Amino acid sequence: MFTKLFKNYVYGKVGDSRSALVSYRTAGTYSSTNYDDLAEVGYKKNVVVHRCVQLISRAIASVDWVLQKTGDDNEVYEVLHSHAILDLINKPNSKQYKTTFMEEAISYLLLSGNSYITVVRGDDGVPRELHLLRPDRVRVISGISSIPLGYEYSIGERSTLFDVDQETGHSDLLHIKLFNPLDDWYGMSPVEVALGSINQHNAIAQQNTAFLQNGGRPSGALMYKSSIDPQKRNELKENLRTLYEGGRNAGKILLLEGNFEWREMGLSPKDLDFISGKELAAKEIALAFGVPSILIGCMSSATFSNYKEARYNFWEETIIPLLNIIAGEFSNWLQGVFKTEYRLWYDPDSIPALSKRRESEWKKINNADFLTVNEKREALGYGPLERNPQE
Repeated sequence: MFTKLFKNYVYGKVGDSRSALVSYRTAGTYSSTNYDDLAEVGYKKNVVVHRCVQLISRAIASVDWVLQKTGDDNEVYEVLHSHAILDLINKPNSKQYKTTFMEEAISYLLLSGNSYITVVRGDDGVPRELHLLRPDRVRVISGISSIPLGYEYSIGERSTLFDVDQETGHSDLLHIKLFNPLDDWYGMSPVEVALGSINQHNAIAQQNTAFLQNGGRPSGALMYKSSIDPQKRNELKENLRTLYEGGRNAGKILLLEGNFEWREMGLSPKDLDFISGKELAAKEIALAFGVPSILIGCMSSATFSNYKEARYNFWEETIIPLLNIIAGEFSNWLQGVFKTEYRLWYDPDSIPALSKRRESEWKKINNADFLTVNEKREALGYGPLERNPQE
C-alpha cells in the first residue's frame, strides 16, 4: 500500500507531486551545487579543512565496536565481541574494511552535513553489505510528518527509491545528519559555517603564491627622466617580465642603460598583516570543526605536554560527542535491520587517547576505602574473587 503511494508520489501520479518535490529541493538550503562548492573550496583547496576532516574521520574510524544488551535501567549486562552485525561492520562490502568505510562516512558528514548508508540484502533477506551514497545524489522526499516518505538516489538518468515505514521510521537507507536550524531534512556542514574564514585563508594563500612568483618581493618602479615612446615602453616591460620576473629569476642583477633609474618598493608593516590574518583564519576554521589549533600546527612553540592535553580535549569535547550521535543512529538503524535487541556501541577501553580518563577512574576507585575488593573489581568490569570477598 505504502510502496504504491510512494511511487505515485515520486513519479507525479498524485496531483502535481513531482513539481512539488523539485520545488522543495530547489528551495532548500542544501543542493548538489553547494556540496560541490564546499568540497572544492574546502576539502580540495584548503589544507586546514582537509586536515580537520582527516583528524576527525580517522579518529572515529579507529574505534572498535561491540554489541551490548541493556536492561530497563540502561545498565549493560552482556557484551558481545562476535556477531553478524560486527562482521558486517568490520567488512561492510567487498571493496572496503571498517576503517575506510567509516572514514568516508564521517568525511561526507563533515563536508555536507549529511551521510547516507544503505544495506544490500541477499535473496534470503539477510543483510549482506553496507554501501555509502554520495550526499549530493540523495534527495529526501518530505512527508506530512517529521518522518520522510522516502529517499531517491540518482546517478544520471537512473534512480533508486528507498521507502520509509511511516509507523516505525525504518528504512534500508540510514540518514545521519548534523543539526541545521533552517532545514528539517538536511544537515548543516561545519564547512558552511566556516566558509568566510576558508575563503579568507585561500585568498591569503593565493596572495603568498603571487608574492613568491614576483621574485619574493613586491615590484619596484622603473623611472625614466624623459618621455618614452609607447612601443619602446611595451618592449621594455616585456623584456623585464621575461628576464627578471618569477622565482627562477629571483636575485638576478638588473642592468639599466640610459636615463633609467630603479626604485625599490618595500612592504609596510600593515601589508605584512596577512601572515597573522592567515593564522587567525586557520584558527577559526579549526574552531568550527572542534579541533584544537595546536593539532593543525598553529602553535609552533607548543610543548609535548600541550599537545598531549590538546589531543585529550579533542577526544573528550569533539570525537566522543560526535561518536555518541553516530553510534546512537547507527545502532538504532541496525537493530531494525537485523531485528535484534542488541545495540551497537563503541568500546571506550580501546581508545588510547582516553587512557588519562581511565587512570583517573581507576585511581579514584582504588582509593575508595568504603568499597570492598569485589565491589572495586565490579566497578572496573572484573568478576568477583572467590576467596575473602570482603578484603
